[in-house]
Amino acid sequence: MKKVLVADDEAKSRELVRTVLEKSGYEIIEAADGFEALRNAREQKPDLLILDLHMPGLDGFSVVEEFRSDPEFAVTPVMALTASAMHGDRERALAAGFTSYISKPISLSILRSEVERLLTLGTLMPATSPAISLLIIDDNTKSLELLSSALAQPDLLILTASDPEQGLDLVYNKHPQIVLTDLVMPHMTGIEVLERIMEFDPSTEVILMTAHYTTETAVEAIKKGASDYLNKPISLGALRARVGRLVAEARKQHRSLQLEGELLATSEFEGIVGRSPVMCEMLPRIRRIAPHFRTVLITGDTGTGKDLVARALHRLSPVSAGRYVVLNCSAVVETLFESELFGHVKGAFTGATSDKAGLFEHAHGGTLFLDEIGDMPLSTQAKLLRALQNQEVQRVGSLSMRKVDVRVIAATNQNLRAAVAEKRFREDLYYRLSMVEVQVPRLIDRKEDLALLERYFVDRFASQYKKQIRGLTHRAQVRLSLHNWPGNVRELENVLGHACMMALGDTIDVQDLPAYMRSPSAHEEPRPALPSDPEVGALAEQERLLIIRALETSNGNQSQAARILRIGRDALRYKLKKHNLESNLAPQRSATGE
Repeated sequence: MKKVLVADDEAKSRELVRTVLEKSGYEIIEAADGFEALRNAREQKPDLLILDLHMPGLDGFSVVEEFRSDPEFAVTPVMALTASAMHGDRERALAAGFTSYISKPISLSILRSEVERLLTLGTLMPATSPAISLLIIDDNTKSLELLSSALAQPDLLILTASDPEQGLDLVYNKHPQIVLTDLVMPHMTGIEVLERIMEFDPSTEVILMTAHYTTETAVEAIKKGASDYLNKPISLGALRARVGRLVAEARKQHRSLQLEGELLATSEFEGIVGRSPVMCEMLPRIRRIAPHFRTVLITGDTGTGKDLVARALHRLSPVSAGRYVVLNCSAVVETLFESELFGHVKGAFTGATSDKAGLFEHAHGGTLFLDEIGDMPLSTQAKLLRALQNQEVQRVGSLSMRKVDVRVIAATNQNLRAAVAEKRFREDLYYRLSMVEVQVPRLIDRKEDLALLERYFVDRFASQYKKQIRGLTHRAQVRLSLHNWPGNVRELENVLGHACMMALGDTIDVQDLPAYMRSPSAHEEPRPALPSDPEVGALAEQERLLIIRALETSNGNQSQAARILRIGRDALRYKLKKHNLESNLAPQRSATGE
């Protein structure tokens, strides 16, 4: 019997999960907080953990970090569970080591299927840790030896170079995940090294070291992509901790990419990709409808994937072996609509030189998909209604009726109820079509699927363009996550198709995105601007004031403050320490999860 550990500070939530999963034949272990979860996990060795993200004391993020640090549990699947999903929680959860993420209120069917899937997936995950490499570039050979010795740890390959050009050759050939470079070196500065590395692989974590610290250079380095900027003499203990965190992050990123690939394989349903709650409600609905429907109405905004839903309904229907015929109603001239749908006989009108079968006859024994049904003329709507009711058509110019056996799927991005009220669409036809309706969600309503869709499209376009592209940098992912996606999944597809075409290396960065995606726009989630103050004097004081304002604007949320300042979160932590601002965050941590 498989063991499932459920950790949640809400007793009712634990009871609900226990009741559902015990009926499915699982042994349930409960924990009321993070500390009890770790203790029970080590004692009872569960096959799956279900963790609430925002428990008091030790939250789910801290539990999974501690859990993953134990080699015995490196590949055990862990599900994140939360009732108060914060922006970025899903991405943070996957990066932290969670395998899956679902929101409360819990859908019991989703919970059961997800637990079953994760327990199957858990047996397939490799137990080996990814090889992580660190490159140290410093013209001082004694510093190289000291740093190599101080930073040595199991499963970390350390490369060294005493010359910047030699270091860049190692970057190009060995692809280290972390680079530690001196700032002042002969022939090439650390800033120039940073620029070259960012051009080659923007996902590389670069730390600059210098004995000649200036705020201007630090700001320049951070803006150009450096993860951190350290002042010599460097505390080896602090450096070990900093590099240790980067190594852990690299392993988490590797695991996240691996898990997303495996998750993608189980999250594609008849060409539709999604594991978000709204998709987990829609996809089973399609499966239930497909065997029985005669007419279906699919509604949703432009670009949401209504055509994919229509194809899925046909492929899962009893007539899947029959023809699947598509008519885009917005592309047909009004005077030819009747002929297109029902056909005509020779001489029925000028240009009708021979008999022609319409789409209804062509789709006999199969499915007819009427896209953009809201653009169909009223005169044609009446004849379509008769064809649906009687399953027979009359060719233009003919007196006889022809029997047809056709399933009809209609789709629209319009509000047909409003169109009925405005007398632009027949009420009786609307009710005939909408006996069963499938609402396709907007991308902004299923942002939990964004990472999976990114992976799906990157893999597809990389294969199409014959490129080796392994994913997106964190800042490119942030840029995509901030966008409102008015064009929905089709817009995302176009953006990533462009990015894959423009990418020079194996990682997509912000500069590879279309121009309108590279800077804030009207289609981006609102982000507070920082006021400028011309009376601020010293640069260091101005930097300190900007950080304070960013923290005030974001209510102490470090991730949001870092985005406002256009720097990484680790760089923000460094600046908080430098300006003695860490104490200002204490009241905010429990609320923000930082």
